[in-house]
Amino acid sequence: MLFPCVFALLWCSSVSCLPTLQLPLFEQGTPGSDRNVSVELFTELEELSRIVDISYCVGSTGIHQPFLCASRCRDFVGFELITTWNTGPLLADSCGYIAISHPPSPPRIIVAFRGTYSVANTIVDLSTIPQEYVPYPGDGEDQSSGSIADLLLNPLRPAKRAMTVQESRCENCTVHLGFMTSWRHTRSEILPHLEQAIRQYPKYQLTLVGHSLGGAVAALAALDFKAKGWSPKVTTFGEPRIGNKALMHYIDKAFIEDDTTTIKSMYRRVTHVDDPVPLLPVKEWGYRMHAGEIYISKSDLSPSVTDLQHCVGDEDPLCIAGAEPADAIEDSSDAKNVSRTIDFAMLNDFLKSNGQALTIPARYRLWQLFFAHRDYFWRLGLCIPGGDPTDWYREYSDPDLQD
Repeated sequence: MLFPCVFALLWCSSVSCLPTLQLPLFEQGTPGSDRNVSVELFTELEELSRIVDISYCVGSTGIHQPFLCASRCRDFVGFELITTWNTGPLLADSCGYIAISHPPSPPRIIVAFRGTYSVANTIVDLSTIPQEYVPYPGDGEDQSSGSIADLLLNPLRPAKRAMTVQESRCENCTVHLGFMTSWRHTRSEILPHLEQAIRQYPKYQLTLVGHSLGGAVAALAALDFKAKGWSPKVTTFGEPRIGNKALMHYIDKAFIEDDTTTIKSMYRRVTHVDDPVPLLPVKEWGYRMHAGEIYISKSDLSPSVTDLQHCVGDEDPLCIAGAEPADAIEDSSDAKNVSRTIDFAMLNDFLKSNGQALTIPARYRLWQLFFAHRDYFWRLGLCIPGGDPTDWYREYSDPDLQD
């Protein structure tokens, strides 16, 4: 794929690729603040941003065993590549890799979900239509064909289930059709490898990490794995909204502990100031955010620990939700009608009667998809040596060396 390299050249032609001065990155925050992010958590999130950045090598130059790539693979001693996957373009676009993190790295089974180069199209095309969310109960496999044609012709038909588990029910939940399609195609690619890895390394932490569309797929994968009795630890960067309020509460109940200000939280949804993707799809279509947010308030690279803060609840106005316009639809009957649409005809009637269309409102600056949406500790999305050229001479300090 030539796109990453071409974009790198364009980027270097408009922005200097020379090293930039860095501010101290492990400056401590105000003691006693519940919103403070610990140095330990900051370090973990920065490492995970590099781990998910490697996923962009899938579909371009590739990742090779034992753990080799054109990007940041050399940073990770003790990593063992298990497999990569690439489900292809269109609505099923999903790429990533599975790796085992052996000591001296923390013992983990890592599933990294790559974002898509066409995230705007993925969010706003017809796949934005919500469908009923039906969890995968336990070990039951999806018996639907999984084909794109099947999902488009029958967008609201839930996947067949081998068994019913009362605990997995999600009442009145709807999910973004495109994201669910991506997960359905990914599921069969990765489950056999994960089951084998978990049997072989039962004490290793199952760790999911995703950027952009990959964050949405990671969220749905995590719910599936919870239903199987696994305990995934999830971190997403620039995760879009994936469903309605009922589904967000379902995620909160499954993952978000009462105390979300510790590193023990099992779901961290990292957002960045000016990134439009966490605000999409829009509330007018019935979509919402879930809890577990960690907000990066500094617009340019690189953030320090004081630039990150824990957020409260599903949509903290002091975090990315604060960029939502005050006139966005909240819980009106119109929004509920969109989130519970039962067929294409009804959605089209709704849009015509309200003078709307499946387009992103002008208030969202999608040009920032190349900047704010990619700037999570590093500029993500380019599989070239050292990552983005502007990263080549930047290093994060070792917190153990700080006073």
